[in-house]
Amino acid sequence: MTTTPLQFPDINPVLLDLGLVKIHWYGVMYLVAFAIAWWLANRQAAKANSGWNKEQVSDLLFYGFLGVLLGGRIGYILFYQFSYLQQDPLYLFRIWEGGMSFHGGLLGVLLAMALFARKYQKPYLALGDFVAPLIPLGLAAGRIGNFINGELWGRPTDVPWAMVFPTGGDVARHPSQLYHVALEGMLLFVLIILIRQLKPAQGVLGGVFLAGYGIARFTVEFFREPDAHLGVLSLGMTMGQWLCLPMVIAGFGIVLYARQQARRGVKS
Repeated sequence: MTTTPLQFPDINPVLLDLGLVKIHWYGVMYLVAFAIAWWLANRQAAKANSGWNKEQVSDLLFYGFLGVLLGGRIGYILFYQFSYLQQDPLYLFRIWEGGMSFHGGLLGVLLAMALFARKYQKPYLALGDFVAPLIPLGLAAGRIGNFINGELWGRPTDVPWAMVFPTGGDVARHPSQLYHVALEGMLLFVLIILIRQLKPAQGVLGGVFLAGYGIARFTVEFFREPDAHLGVLSLGMTMGQWLCLPMVIAGFGIVLYARQQARRGVKS
């Protein structure tokens, strides 16, 4: 029995057209992501003996905001679209057109965290534990922005929920953006919150985030259409999968290191 594929919903990527200025859903989703992070961070900081105050939270989010924007955009250009930069240097600044790399953003955030930790004399692993729960729901918001843009769609399929995207031809595809929302957004957030309730060793939550995201992204890449100009790389893996492998290794390594340090009674 052949099922009729779903049609992409008629959503204008531009939320508001003010003439000279256009407000895109993609940009709004980034604001939503930082609003969620701000709310979660302040909620955590308000707990007794948290060691955090509102000024520190505001500074952390500012550092993180710069890390995401600069790292995400630069990483996208370097990992996926370096030839575009050579042809049009201004392409680096047109973030409203889409084109942000999570892995680049992660590197930017890790650097921003190092600067923040140095300024406030906070242990880096403890800072990672504080930041880990703030990220997944923001990632989900960003992927919803990708869906609204009709970009980063999946590979051809005949599953009942297959969808025809305007820019993907007359082919039914996996709505892989929504897989990202479910796995690296909702599921990873719930996992981190549940583990946090167990009061794990310092550094475990940060490690779980790195490994959890890496595994989730690696899995979704099997259903997501590879970048046309890159295709499938060596060993049949995409660029996204290759970039996730160091994350998974580092994540499990941090968890093991944190547990060993806890057994020795050492704070990092």
